[in-house]
Amino acid sequence: MLHFTINGKETNAPPGTTILEAAKEKEIYIPTLCYHKELEPYGGCRLCSVEVNKGNGSFITASCMYPVEEGMDIKTDTDRVLRGRQMIIELLLARCPESRDIQKKAEEFGVTDTRYSFKHKECILCGLCVRVCQQVAGPTALSFINRGPEKNVATPFDMHPEDCLGCGACTYVCPTGHMNQEAKAVEEFRNHWGSQR
Repeated sequence: MLHFTINGKETNAPPGTTILEAAKEKEIYIPTLCYHKELEPYGGCRLCSVEVNKGNGSFITASCMYPVEEGMDIKTDTDRVLRGRQMIIELLLARCPESRDIQKKAEEFGVTDTRYSFKHKECILCGLCVRVCQQVAGPTALSFINRGPEKNVATPFDMHPEDCLGCGACTYVCPTGHMNQEAKAVEEFRNHWGSQR
């Protein structure tokens, strides 16, 4: 077992445990958006960032990806961490101002406005839908396309993928409600079978 501290409390965990997993085990709250316990960590949203004191310095890292180490001193609620989370929420609020989940996170962190121009997107690029499609459902019906500000989640060639099982897992894990695969599948089913009458 590795021995370390979280918010001044001494604790331990087996090697390979991430900071986020260790915190959850001790019922210490760390906010997340792109994390799901059944999927490999992605570290995309950075909302789960914490401050780690190690040696003579400290650094900020995504707790969902960073494994605990012997003697590590972890802080989940320092001013530096909270300012970083507020900045992330502000950016997400500018990207998806209509998302109820993002609005709730903004309320949680006291973010009432954003300094950035509104994009009015629905997807926060958390990657949950892509990862659940690849790691749980099996096919690769969804993926990230493009880079930088043009990055987006899409199907190959923006067509209904033949690999799609219609399982709805992408809809289930989407934190913003952008993925509505089930509704689309029902509509396609009705359109196809309605035309066969």
